[in-house]
Amino acid sequence: MAFMEKPAAGKVLLDDTAPLTAVIEASQSLHSHTEYIIRVQRGISMENSWQIIRRYSDFDLLNNSLQISALSLPLPPKKLIGNMDREFIAERQKGLQNYLNAITSNHILSNCELVKKFLDPNNYSVNYTEIALQHVSMFFRSEPKWEVVEPLKDIGWRIRKKYFLMKIKNQPKERLALSWADLGPDKYLSDKDLQCAVKLLSSCSHPYIYKVTFAMANESSALVIRPFSEKGTLKDLIYKAKPKDPFLKKYCNPKKIQGLELQQIKTFGRQILEVLKFLHEKGFPYGHLHASNVMMDGDTCRLLDLENSLLGLPSFYRSYFTQFRKINTLESVDVHCFGHLLYEMTYGRPPDSVPVDSFPPAPSTSVVTVLESILSPEAMKNSMPTVSRLLQMPLFSDVLLTNSEKTQFKIPTKLKEALKIAKECIEKRLVEEQKQIHQHRRLTRAQSHYGSEEEKKKRKILARKKSKRSSFESGEEQTMKYSNSNNSAGSGASSPLTSPSSPVPPCTAAAGASTIPSPPPPPAAPPPPPNLDVAMQPDLRPVNSTSRGALLSSIQNFQKGGLKKTETCDYSAPRIS
Repeated sequence: MAFMEKPAAGKVLLDDTAPLTAVIEASQSLHSHTEYIIRVQRGISMENSWQIIRRYSDFDLLNNSLQISALSLPLPPKKLIGNMDREFIAERQKGLQNYLNAITSNHILSNCELVKKFLDPNNYSVNYTEIALQHVSMFFRSEPKWEVVEPLKDIGWRIRKKYFLMKIKNQPKERLALSWADLGPDKYLSDKDLQCAVKLLSSCSHPYIYKVTFAMANESSALVIRPFSEKGTLKDLIYKAKPKDPFLKKYCNPKKIQGLELQQIKTFGRQILEVLKFLHEKGFPYGHLHASNVMMDGDTCRLLDLENSLLGLPSFYRSYFTQFRKINTLESVDVHCFGHLLYEMTYGRPPDSVPVDSFPPAPSTSVVTVLESILSPEAMKNSMPTVSRLLQMPLFSDVLLTNSEKTQFKIPTKLKEALKIAKECIEKRLVEEQKQIHQHRRLTRAQSHYGSEEEKKKRKILARKKSKRSSFESGEEQTMKYSNSNNSAGSGASSPLTSPSSPVPPCTAAAGASTIPSPPPPPAAPPPPPNLDVAMQPDLRPVNSTSRGALLSSIQNFQKGGLKKTETCDYSAPRIS
């Protein structure tokens, strides 16, 4: 099987930079040990989560493997006696949760293979070093002049990218570095365009781009050969590290934190900005700037790993710039990553968090001015400055570049169009992920605000007021309803009676009186004229069933003969004197 043949299907294009979070949901005691049930989630979606079961011995084994980082991690101590007590298990579970929080919040540890295998064994159970060796061996069958000297174990941060120290058989003293990498989730070039673009890297010539000796790709991976530099990268210079040491050992916890001198910051920064401007003008996507991708060649910085964007690999700082919707192009991604790099050159360490609210004292205020334009909260809310704008700032505008090497990077028109489409696809995925994170953050804030104690008290007070208002309105409505009903009954009693044998049953009236509040009495009738000698009429007001019955009885027993006769004196006729 030749290197260019198509590999077996079924490869998963997983974004290794997607952050993992882990929460211990429960614990269970089995015989002489305790198991902890952990819920692991990739990204922000609860649907992309799974359960794993780990013992304390598993945590201890992971912690021993991470000792190479020289970090002091908060793993709870061992206990041989009383380790099955309920109180002890609850306390240990809290300690193990703090340990998980510590390793998943550390940018370097959270991306290392040891932590990924511990939290996600299904996706990271493959031995990538063996896979890389298989591909490299197949490559040597067609290119016998190369020979492997030794593997450069774990010198990089990527899980699916491996390095080997190489030599040419007829030039045994010359050392080269071979890198092999899988294709990533942002691979949008066709296989034909990918192979063409990767081969083109060896023809690229620029004073601030590290030379590629050989490059080739197939449908699943690619390998690139470059000269090996004993001086290492810009990150090695900042951390005073040995290039061949593992990534965790070199950069997790440096013994001495010290930034570069001002002139180095100015010169290196100007050189890096010049090569970024060159790539942007060529329409070549990059997006992978960080201190480990800048090779030192004397006092000159040379950019590494131009193939990463072609292969679709995610950026080292992706988990940072996906939080900010204004960083939505590869050009703005390069500027944001340059801000991280400038901070690291200035202070000798990466920023604790982004955005940076306040910057420590720097060798020059012009350094802080550039950092504020990229990493401050205001810069994140607005937009990133362009590379041309940064080159005009006082920190870099007065730097004289003496390198006279000619630039050459000819990209065919058809391939340039394919690169443009691939760049747009990469940016589209970035924008979609930023939108999802933004919506998730808003929902989380709303839920947190709604669940706060203050909000709960407000909701209780509003509920009480609403309940009182509803009760009051309901009572008024009932009062008006029965008042109208009684008014209708009163008007019926005052009308002429056609059938004296239809009184209201006393039981119904009594039942109504016991359940319905009595309406207010009508106004009293005016007193009769004092000069009329007329028998008093009974009160016609419907007070209750007894008075109503008496009224009807009085009407039925009325006799006209019982009335007194009266004499009428008519004074209406005119009088003539």
